[in-house]
Amino acid sequence: MPLIDVHAHVGRLLHDLPANRPEDLIATMDALGIELAVVLAVESPEELDYYVTTEQVLDACALYPDRLVPFCSIDPRRRYPERFDPEPLIAEYASRGCRGFGEVLAGVPIDDPGLQALYAACGRFGLPVLFHTDHLICRDEPGLPRLERMLAAFPETTFIGHAIRFWAEISADATPEQFHISVYAAGPVVPGGATDRLLTEYPNLYGDLSGGSGFNALTRDPEFGLDFLDRQQDKLLFGTDLLTPGRRPGIVELVRTCAIGEIAREKICHGNARRLLGIEVRALA
Repeated sequence: MPLIDVHAHVGRLLHDLPANRPEDLIATMDALGIELAVVLAVESPEELDYYVTTEQVLDACALYPDRLVPFCSIDPRRRYPERFDPEPLIAEYASRGCRGFGEVLAGVPIDDPGLQALYAACGRFGLPVLFHTDHLICRDEPGLPRLERMLAAFPETTFIGHAIRFWAEISADATPEQFHISVYAAGPVVPGGATDRLLTEYPNLYGDLSGGSGFNALTRDPEFGLDFLDRQQDKLLFGTDLLTPGRRPGIVELVRTCAIGEIAREKICHGNARRLLGIEVRALA
């Protein structure tokens, strides 16, 4: 089964871990059977030790244009707030081959005015926005009301949710203590969580299954996880969040072997990403 990874990184991001060079990422992709990977830029200081700019991402992807797909990023706090206009930068990045925007890692509310300017610009240029959310980054209240307002306010913009908070809210009993970056929610999932509801109700929201948070959401309650994969098969995207060389995230084996139908598996593994990013089927041959 071909895999398109919607969440990978290159460069040195953490001081105590080795850099993930473009050739390292390709070697890991080959070992895991990943045909294509989205490479995300990091231009905010909150979560990681170093930046990997959009320019660096474009350079890395140019080395392997048939395997790596660039996303761009702009911190919404750039320049003076009253002067912030991301549209010229987004237009340039789109013209240079960026297929999406992210990873959003700014320590501001998810409805921050600067982020709203980015959402609007990305909608105009057809770039999906992949956002991280936890207790600090893209902050929200329980039940994700701010995210819901953004989904309604920017219907032409595709949002891709990721990380601790987004996946903790798969359960209706999620608490603020479970939104911290160092916490994975445990125990059975209570149906009716905000993430599940928003994926169902808003056609412009998708879920990025990468990282420990996505894997945890599917495995903390295995029966619910399988049902969720089946019900939301049109809205879920395979991803790894590869940061360093040689990793083998559990999500790879899970999506390949879990007890769901082959049509659902195909959508989650590569079909949904191909549709969102405009990737031709021939790229997977």
